[in-house]
Amino acid sequence: MSWKEAAEPVLSRMPVVERPAGHVPFRRKLTWTAGILIVYFFLTNINPFGLAVGQGSDFFGQFRSVLAGSSGSLLQVGIGPIVTASIVLQLLGGANLLGLDTDDPRDQVLYQGLQKLLVVIVTALTAAPMVFTGQFLPADPAVGQALGIGTFGVKSLIFVQIFVGGVLLLFMDEIVSKWGVGSGVGLFIIAAVSQQIVGGFFSFSALGARGFFANWYAIATGGTQLGSPFTSAGLESLLFAPGNILALFTTVFIFGIVVYAESVRVEIPLSHARVKGARGRFPVKLIYASVLPMILVRALQANIQFVGQLLSSQWAGMPAWLGVYGEQGQPTSGLFYYLNPIQQPEQWMWFRGAATGEPWMIAVRLAIDLTFMIVGGAIFAIFWVETTGMGPEATAKQIQNSGMQIPGFRRNPQVVEKVMERYIPQVTVIGGALVGFLAVMANLLGTIGQVSGTGLLLAVSITYKLYEEIAEEQLMEMHPMMRQMFGNE
Repeated sequence: MSWKEAAEPVLSRMPVVERPAGHVPFRRKLTWTAGILIVYFFLTNINPFGLAVGQGSDFFGQFRSVLAGSSGSLLQVGIGPIVTASIVLQLLGGANLLGLDTDDPRDQVLYQGLQKLLVVIVTALTAAPMVFTGQFLPADPAVGQALGIGTFGVKSLIFVQIFVGGVLLLFMDEIVSKWGVGSGVGLFIIAAVSQQIVGGFFSFSALGARGFFANWYAIATGGTQLGSPFTSAGLESLLFAPGNILALFTTVFIFGIVVYAESVRVEIPLSHARVKGARGRFPVKLIYASVLPMILVRALQANIQFVGQLLSSQWAGMPAWLGVYGEQGQPTSGLFYYLNPIQQPEQWMWFRGAATGEPWMIAVRLAIDLTFMIVGGAIFAIFWVETTGMGPEATAKQIQNSGMQIPGFRRNPQVVEKVMERYIPQVTVIGGALVGFLAVMANLLGTIGQVSGTGLLLAVSITYKLYEEIAEEQLMEMHPMMRQMFGNE
């Protein structure tokens, strides 16, 4: 008996959001998307019952804009389990260890069931150490005494709530993917990053840290003195806090470069085999795999650091070569220090006196981070293209099924595939490496709202693609015949 036959009774019975039977009107898609977004914001503002609010630490703080969710809320784990499960499945699928054919309806059900099962398992494995170690989500002893269940009982209640929140996020993502516009994961990332950017621009001291406009209002009214920009202290205060000119420049630059990169493409001409005069183009963008593979790279780094945090808190005799952690819970030397990505300018600018470690240690850490992001971005981009039906073979079949062909070539999937192989693999690697490089550069210079460079790249690219999908949906709504032509009916 193969593993598929043994696991089919379980995987085929995993809860699933049913696909719409027919075409979903555009307004209804927007309604579903907006509704899920409201629920997401609602859940990020609910603290688990029994939690000692304000006493825990948010380990995922530096990865929060990528993993979404909110510290100390029901969505504490964010989209981390969904991304981790995707990494595992992509690696197993890339090595052809699963033996699943995604073109077979039966194997599709098994694949989706396996993904859901992995998400549930990873959610439990992520939430359990956060709760039961007491370092990240400490329980309130007063609640345990009042209910008579003790501290362990309160921790169990918190774990159940965090676990349910992670599972809810999985099905919210599925609802958006099937009934809304775009993907739920992308929507949640946009929401998390937008919160940080809006706060970074408009927050005032009464609401916490002052934002960019509040700082410059204080500078303009004389409440804050910058000093002369011709002195080192004045130039530093202008570029960094409170002026934050460098962060503003980086934010605008990343926004512009991503929009420009999304518009750079190789357009392969197409013509309809039966409808004379019907022509089109198949765009192979520079960022062909999108920036979503960057989520996989950063999630892998987050899981590595999560393991280091757990070892440091639970293993008193952890060797120094493995990692030495400071008071803030961040590694200051050892293997986990070098594997920890640089997220802010203060983490590498030793000449300002804020960085941890010697200059050579920071240089090694930066080189590892840059290599990890560039190589990892290219590798995961290849996996992403092959597993999401964007590779040369799958693209050739899509063009063939839509009735289109490349002018001057025989209408044959193998011929179209060979043409696609001239562009897609090379562009995929270049685009993945470029996105990884931009993410590291944005982290080094800093952004408004202390959004990570990866988070900002993701938000801008996902928003751009969401705009394209909305425009396509509107076009399909206005011309129903196009839905039948491209198989969207």
